[in-house]
Amino acid sequence: MENLNLVQVTPEQLEQLINRIVKEQLEKLKGLFKIKQSTDYLSREDVATLLKINKSTLHNWVKKGDLKSYGIGGRVYFKRAEIEEAMVKL
Repeated sequence: MENLNLVQVTPEQLEQLINRIVKEQLEKLKGLFKIKQSTDYLSREDVATLLKINKSTLHNWVKKGDLKSYGIGGRVYFKRAEIEEAMVKL
């Protein structure tokens, strides 16, 4: 059985202790959760301009599977994050 120790603390010390423990727990929780960022979509023209390539080159990269495109209503879009991830360090 555990021994019970009684310690005298002032209300201010108790408040400081509680604040410290709560801050530590919040920091741990922040590491578990990430804020979801909105997805930025780019058109074919935007991607071609960004990468300084022709639309035909962009089309070939999509066909080869180097880039993933998304479509709605006959329009083609790309996710900016996926374009940046496709860039490899040389």
